[in-house]
Amino acid sequence: MSHFDASLIVAACVFLAACIGLMVHRVQPESHRTKETLDVVRLGTGMVSVLASLVLGLLIATAKSSSDTTDHDVRGFAAELILLNETLRDYGDAAAKPRDLLRQFTTQTLRDLWSNEGAPQIDNPRTAELLEHVREAIRALEPVDGGQRWLQDQALQINVSLIRQRWQLIERQGSNIRLVVVGILVFWVAAIFASFGLNAPRNATVVVAFLVCALSIGGAVFLILEMDSPFQGVLRLSKQPMTNALAHMQL
Repeated sequence: MSHFDASLIVAACVFLAACIGLMVHRVQPESHRTKETLDVVRLGTGMVSVLASLVLGLLIATAKSSSDTTDHDVRGFAAELILLNETLRDYGDAAAKPRDLLRQFTTQTLRDLWSNEGAPQIDNPRTAELLEHVREAIRALEPVDGGQRWLQDQALQINVSLIRQRWQLIERQGSNIRLVVVGILVFWVAAIFASFGLNAPRNATVVVAFLVCALSIGGAVFLILEMDSPFQGVLRLSKQPMTNALAHMQL
C-alpha cells in the first residue's frame, strides 16, 4: 500500500467517525443531551485531544529526525567520495584504475538509491563488490616515493570510512515509525471526531468542516510516512550531492 493510499484511508476513517457521530446525535435520547453529560464528553475529548497532539508531534519529530540524519549521512558520503577521488588524482596516472572503479561505484550507488523502478537497493551486493575492488586496486598500487606512499595510506583510510558509512546507511534503513502507534493515534482522532459529531448541528457547513479536518489529519500521516522513507516517495532525499560527486570525478 502506498503512503498516499494509507493517508486516504486515515482521512476516510476520521470523516466516517464524524458522520457516525452526526447520525447517533439524531437518535440519541433526550436524557443523554443534558449539560452535565455534554460536559463530561467534552472533558474526556479534551484529554484524548492532548494525548493525540503529543503522539502526533512525537511521530512527526521522529520521522523528521530520521530524514535529516539520513540526508546528513548521504552528504557526508558524497564528500568522502570526492575526497577519495582527489587523493587518487594527486597520486598520479598510476591510480587510474581505482578512480575508474570509484566512478563505477558512484554511478551504481545513484542507480540503487534513486531508481524510479521499485524500492531502493542500498544493500546491493554488486555495489559492495565495486567498493571492495576499489580498495584492492588501491592496495595494489606501488608507491615510488614517500609522497605517494602517504597518499596511498590516506586513500585506504578514506575507503574504509566509505565502507563504514555505507553500512551505516544500510542499518538505518527500515521504518522508524511503529504502525501500532499510528493505528492507536488514528483511533484516538476518530473518537474525538465522533464526539464532535455528537454535539454538532447537522448541516452542510459542519460536514465540509469535518471533511477538511479529516483530510488534514490524513495529510499529517502522509508527511510522517513520507519522511520515514527518505529514498522513496514525493519527499525523498535529493540526489544532488551524489550527482555532484560523480560530476567531480569526471573532470
